[in-house]
Amino acid sequence: MLQYPEKIDAIGVVDSDWKHPKRVAFEPRTFGPKDIDIKIECCGVCGSDIHAAAGNWGDLPKPVVVGHEIIGTVVRKGSECTSEFEIGQRVGVGAQCYSCLKCHRCLNNNESYCDKCVTTYGQFFDDGYCSKGGYASHIRVNEHFVIPIPENIPSEYAGPLLCGGNTVFSPLLRNGCGPGKKVGILGIGGIGHMGLMFAKALGAEVYAISRTSKKKEDVFKLGADHFIATKEEPDWAEKYYDTLDLVIVCAGSLKDVDFDSLPRIMQVGGRIVSISVPEQSEKIVLKPFGLLGVLIANSHLGSIEEIKQLLKLVSEKNLRIWIEKYPINEANVNEVFERMEKGDVRYRYVFTDYDKEFN
Repeated sequence: MLQYPEKIDAIGVVDSDWKHPKRVAFEPRTFGPKDIDIKIECCGVCGSDIHAAAGNWGDLPKPVVVGHEIIGTVVRKGSECTSEFEIGQRVGVGAQCYSCLKCHRCLNNNESYCDKCVTTYGQFFDDGYCSKGGYASHIRVNEHFVIPIPENIPSEYAGPLLCGGNTVFSPLLRNGCGPGKKVGILGIGGIGHMGLMFAKALGAEVYAISRTSKKKEDVFKLGADHFIATKEEPDWAEKYYDTLDLVIVCAGSLKDVDFDSLPRIMQVGGRIVSISVPEQSEKIVLKPFGLLGVLIANSHLGSIEEIKQLLKLVSEKNLRIWIEKYPINEANVNEVFERMEKGDVRYRYVFTDYDKEFN
C-alpha cells in the first residue's frame, strides 16, 4: 500500500477573491470499507469549477476545492471493496462520488438522479462532510464511482471525458444519436466541441450551431457536416426548417439561446436537450405554442456505465479532444480561472504536474 497523507494538500478558494485560490490542506472524509483512495495525476477544468468557485450556485464552506475530471492511481482500498482495482492502477473520477446505490434510479444506471447523489465537490454527505475535488493531491471515493482508464487514452485527454465528455455523451446516447440521424450541437465550447466529435463518431450527420462564424473552421476539423451561425444568418430558422432530430444545447448560459426559433428547425418528435447548469437566478423564456410536436428537456450527469461506454468509443475510434495543459499551482489556477471567465479556451484546460506542486 502506498502512503496516504493525514491531510490532503490542495489549491482552493479561501475567501471572496475566488480568482486567486491558495494552497490549503484539509482533512479527508473518514475512510469507509468501500472507499478507494487515489493519488491524483491530473484534472480537467470544467465550467462548473468556475460557477462553484465564484459562488454562483450558493455559498460553500471554505476552502472550496473544485475539480471533477480526475485521473490518478489507486493507493488504498477498503476492506469490503469488491472491484478488481489494483494498487497502482490508473483510474478516473468524474463529477459524482456517492449515491445510495440501492434505489430504483441507482439500480437502473441513473446514479446521478438519486436523491442521495453527492457530487465530487461542493455537496454534503450524511455525516456533514462537504466533498472536495481534484485540485488536490489525493481524493477518497466510493469504489462504484472509480473508473478504469483504457491504456491508449493519455491521462490529460481522459480527464475531461469523465465530466464534460460524459455530460454531452449521455443525452446523445439516450436520445438515439446514430446513423440516419441529424444532430445539432449548440454552443461550441469545452463540452460542445466534444459533442461534435462524439455525435460524428456515433454515426450521425452533425450540425454545429454557434452565434457567429468565429469557430467555423474549428467545427469542420472536429467533424461537423454543417455550420449554422445564428447571429449572422437572419433566416436560419427558415433555412433549416424541419431538419433536425436532436439538438444538444451545450451553452454555458441559456440567456442567448433563441427558444422561439430553435424548435422550428426540429422535425416533429424532435428533441432539444440542454446540459447547461447556469447561475441559479437564470430563467429561460419561450412561447409554448412554438413547442408543438417538439420535446424540450434538461439532462444531468451521465451514469458510470455511460462513462465506460464513452471511454470505449474514444479508445476504439482513437479520438483526441482539444486541450491546453497547465502545471497546477496558485498562479496557473488564477490564470485559467480568468481565461475561463472570458471564454478564452480552445477547448478544455487540464491541470498537470501534480507531483511537482504537491510533492
